[in-house]
This record gives sequence, C-alpha cells and structure tokens, in this order.
Amino acid sequence: MEQSSYTALSRRERQLMDIIYRLGEASVADVLNNLPDPSGYNSVRVILTILENKGHLTHKREGKRYIYLPAELPERTKQTALKHLLTTFFEGSPSKILSALLDISASELSDISDP
Repeated sequence: MEQSSYTALSRRERQLMDIIYRLGEASVADVLNNLPDPSGYNSVRVILTILENKGHLTHKREGKRYIYLPAELPERTKQTALKHLLTTFFEGSPSKILSALLDISASELSDISDP
C-alpha cells in the first residue's frame, strides 16, 4: 500500500478504517454499531470489500462472518496521518503543531523548551 493512500480515502472509508483501527478487528455488525451515522449492512460490507481490494484491510473467517483487520500496522498509519497533518495544516513545523496541541503561542513553547 502506498504511504499516502490512507489520506486519499473518502470520508466514509476513513470512518470505517478508524473504527477497525480502534477496535483492532471488526465484523460488519461491529462497524455498524460504532458508526455515528449508520448506513445499511450491505453498504458497509461493500465498502469493507473495497478497502480490502485497495489493500487497507484483510479478513479472517469466523463461522459465517468475516472479521476485518488492518493490513498495515497502526504505527505506520499514524506516522502517515501525522505527516499529512503537519504538512497540510502546520507548514511542516513541529513547533506549530505542538503549539496548537498545547494551546499556547510559539514564543511560550520556545520558553518551555529553552531551560
């Protein structure tokens, strides 16, 4: 899977991936139960199949159900998402992102980091 492909997903695809990352693994019913604005069972199943075809998910079979798992380690996806956030919203500046996270100004952050 290409490194920036997670950020290229649709809003709904990202929602489903976020649920599966948070749960570690999930059936279609698990995903539906965790969606803020649930759609139909078949719609979710189709999107999960698309995500699997794109290389984002794998599945295992438990009885009659498919259990979906991330194809990539969460740590790698976290790094990709953080890099995207950093370059898109914070001009590639780690101090700007820390400033925003801590809700302090860049000069206050500088005061903290300088002993």
